[in-house]
Amino acid sequence: MNTLLEKLIRQLEVERIDRFLFLGKSPKFPPRVFGGQVLAQALYAASQTVNSERLVHSMHGYFLRPGDPAKQIIYDVDPIRDGGSFTTRRVVAKQDGVAIFNSALSFQAEEAGLEHQASAPQVTAPEGLETDAQYWTRMAEERPGLVHDGMMMQPIERRPVERRDLEQPQPTEPVQHYWFRVPTDIGDNPVRHQMLLAYMSDFALLGTAMLPHPYSGRTRGMQVASLDHAIWFHRRARVDDFLLYTMDSPAAGGGRGFSRGSFYTRDGVLIASTAQESLQRLPRDEG
Repeated sequence: MNTLLEKLIRQLEVERIDRFLFLGKSPKFPPRVFGGQVLAQALYAASQTVNSERLVHSMHGYFLRPGDPAKQIIYDVDPIRDGGSFTTRRVVAKQDGVAIFNSALSFQAEEAGLEHQASAPQVTAPEGLETDAQYWTRMAEERPGLVHDGMMMQPIERRPVERRDLEQPQPTEPVQHYWFRVPTDIGDNPVRHQMLLAYMSDFALLGTAMLPHPYSGRTRGMQVASLDHAIWFHRRARVDDFLLYTMDSPAAGGGRGFSRGSFYTRDGVLIASTAQESLQRLPRDEG
């Protein structure tokens, strides 16, 4: 396992400091805590308080305040219900005693039932695509000052099927596809795979709602942030093999964008779905 991935997993698998209290830490960049990190840490904390036969099948969270990566995060798990079929947990993430994230998670033991799924889109295979790390390494040489080290040092491999120029964004249809994977074997613990899938799920989802417009998260004066996030786990899957994340945005308005996502295995099995509303405020001179 590479050093960057080991460090990420250590950060996401938060430290238990009491029966229902956990301590999380963050990388020193970016300037605010990445939403996918908080999702993953909250999921891991809740999972540690549930019977191991039950796995999370849905998670709904609200990002309340930006997190400070220089400060620790306390995850307070509320054991709301342990039922005969489902277990429910509420998790509040706090810094300096103030909530920055609130979430609810539901757990269930695997069982048989009716099955169907939407078909996966036909897209370019990941082997023929440039990774984000390769792209930003190339950009660091071609356009000095555009890139910081965190863009080139990525523990999760990401390969967009079509890459948007974030500096000079052109309007397109609000649909995009990314291949994701953890580039090494991480074992068979299903909680670890779900945790890392939750982490991945916050990449590019917000940006999908900006595709029809000549703006991106890097547009000067543009204010963007995730407001909420939901993820449903339909089936078990491994994140150390390529997963296709296909995203679309059916609507935007009121300074908010709405995006949806689906994770498919390479052979087209739908394993998880996501939804997110995001803040998208125009620069003041254009608002």
